[in-house]
Amino acid sequence: MYIITAATGNIGKALATGLLAKGKKVRVIGRSADKLKELAEKGAEPFVGDVKDAAFIKDAFKYGTAVFCLIPPNPLSADFRAEQDLIARNYRDAVKSNHIRYAVLLSSIGAHLRNGAGVVDGLGAMEEFFKGLKEVNVLNLRPSYFLENLYGQIGTIKAMGIMGSSVKGDISLPIVATRDIAAIATKRLLELAFRGNTIEYVLGSRDISYDEIASIVGKAIGKPDLRYVQFSYEDAKNAMVQSGFVSENVAELFNGLSKGMNNGTALNAHHRTAENTTLTSIEEFAQWFANAYSQA
Repeated sequence: MYIITAATGNIGKALATGLLAKGKKVRVIGRSADKLKELAEKGAEPFVGDVKDAAFIKDAFKYGTAVFCLIPPNPLSADFRAEQDLIARNYRDAVKSNHIRYAVLLSSIGAHLRNGAGVVDGLGAMEEFFKGLKEVNVLNLRPSYFLENLYGQIGTIKAMGIMGSSVKGDISLPIVATRDIAAIATKRLLELAFRGNTIEYVLGSRDISYDEIASIVGKAIGKPDLRYVQFSYEDAKNAMVQSGFVSENVAELFNGLSKGMNNGTALNAHHRTAENTTLTSIEEFAQWFANAYSQA
């Protein structure tokens, strides 16, 4: 039995679909029965509830052989770090009480810091919680920044004619498509070959700067002169909060990650190899971005 948390998100849904395609028994966890319906129709067992509810998670993890643990984002949280710790502990305790042998955690670059990467610090905490489970084989997947996060730039481009954030425009970052993360997670869960407590990075096709991203995306949307502008941390936070989609607490945590990238500490633990380099390129993603931009 494979148990997939946050199964209606980009990664969880693709992962569950991949396991079902291989004839595996899959239980999918989400907050909405309607959103889980598609996976249920493919043969998954839906479990609807709140991952902040320890009793629900303990029940949802029953009879599991392997679990995929993802902390769902809550951009309007007043204290997201506390929520992250609560959910991570619920996952850990449910794995322990149900004697589950394998766990894949969705972590991130920067998690090695444990403190100093803003929103990613909660993923580092989850890694730390699971270190105490000596009888469980744990794979900490550490992908880089998601390509799909760039969709959040559409409003800025339309309103201001630029791309922008608090990350420096000239530093090269690894950036990865969520479908490539799901593909790696699917492969590892099908194999169940990981032992002990291990780390695997998933870094996308290449490192690239925001300045380069703006040039590539700009050409794809018919704005070849599109520029990237680094915002001050205060301006970036205010813009996020004023959008109405992000709380002040979460905006500050995103700035914390930007600071970790800007000073290099969030980017100094990984090394790119053929094994952690994935297929989807920024050029391919730019075509998806152009389609979304035209419909926005």
